Amino acid sequence: MADFVFHPGPRLLAGSGRAADLSDRLPAGPVLLVSDRGVIGLGLADACVEALKASGREVVLFDSVEADPSRTTLLAAVEAGRAAGVSAVVGFGGGSPMDVAKLAAYLLGSGDDLEAIWGVGLATGKRLPLALVPTTAGTGSEATPVAVITVGGTEKRGVNSPALIADWAVLDADLTLGMPRQLTAATGIDAIVHAIEAYTSARLKNSLSDLYAREALRLLSRNLLEVCDRPANRQARGAMLLGAHLAGLAFANAPVAGVHALAYPLGGIHHLPHGLTNALMLRHVLAFNQEAAREQYAELAEVIEPACAASGSQAKAALLIERLEGLVRKSGLQPRLRDHGVAFDEAPVLAREAMKQTRLLVNNPVEITEADAQRLYEAAW
Repeated sequence: MADFVFHPGPRLLAGSGRAADLSDRLPAGPVLLVSDRGVIGLGLADACVEALKASGREVVLFDSVEADPSRTTLLAAVEAGRAAGVSAVVGFGGGSPMDVAKLAAYLLGSGDDLEAIWGVGLATGKRLPLALVPTTAGTGSEATPVAVITVGGTEKRGVNSPALIADWAVLDADLTLGMPRQLTAATGIDAIVHAIEAYTSARLKNSLSDLYAREALRLLSRNLLEVCDRPANRQARGAMLLGAHLAGLAFANAPVAGVHALAYPLGGIHHLPHGLTNALMLRHVLAFNQEAAREQYAELAEVIEPACAASGSQAKAALLIERLEGLVRKSGLQPRLRDHGVAFDEAPVLAREAMKQTRLLVNNPVEITEADAQRLYEAAW
């Protein structure tokens, strides 16, 4: 067995209404609840908030998190928590609120300067107790030590450290039932990309991350179209939520790569949803990687299509890319950059921005140069 290190992620509470049980698992004192206005407006956090208040805690609600949250938003959440003297943080919503909650809990507990912890392994202080409750089945943020923030208007920067792993995560499929089709599709593809890039990561891939990635891909690929077409199917919703969590555990240990690196500039510049930007670049980056990652793609093809086991590795790798493209299209996502207001002549700018994602590019199975990135954006147009 090869040497490796594996971080197992948070403790889980799984089942309907389990977010209310967090009141028994967090320390006494005020709680900072980080969310967004959409989640709060739908009442998804009501039971959790009521249980916390019933336990005698003050709940400090910060619901100003936007998509692709900014540094300003993060620091405002930290200030709200500091002013109230909170003793714990709950992130409730999609990836953006959970990312803000993770960093807010860390900055409040450690007192570190945000500018000193960008990157991998630089956040080594002690955070406040933290619980995360996802309301989408996609980002896997509740499982990971990663938080991504937009700085300077367009650039996405990340903090990756075990100190950001939550104490508790809640998986409640009921919280995902109201997701519209496009959000369901985009977040589902995001989770699929997490599983695939973890399985083919050039760094830190190991037998446990592979195990989680394969099971995540099995759950996600078999249930994505079901939840798009029949959104009230709780069993399928639960499978998607678990799949997204397992994919999060996989890429928390075997980090994502080129698809994400090229997706980030599309989100930063055009403010497109993160899952959608991954879907836009998925086919093209996988095709670029195909020869270098052929055997691994072939293994993943058997997860999605067991009947292909007797085929050669080249055919299976091609089948994987074809099946994933089919999932994107059948889910209802428009898979071309031109469909989302991105101009063909933006490719050089996007490529330059993608080259800033060094923490991701280093994990790709084959090097992606700036010239390669430009050609990939042009192919995706």
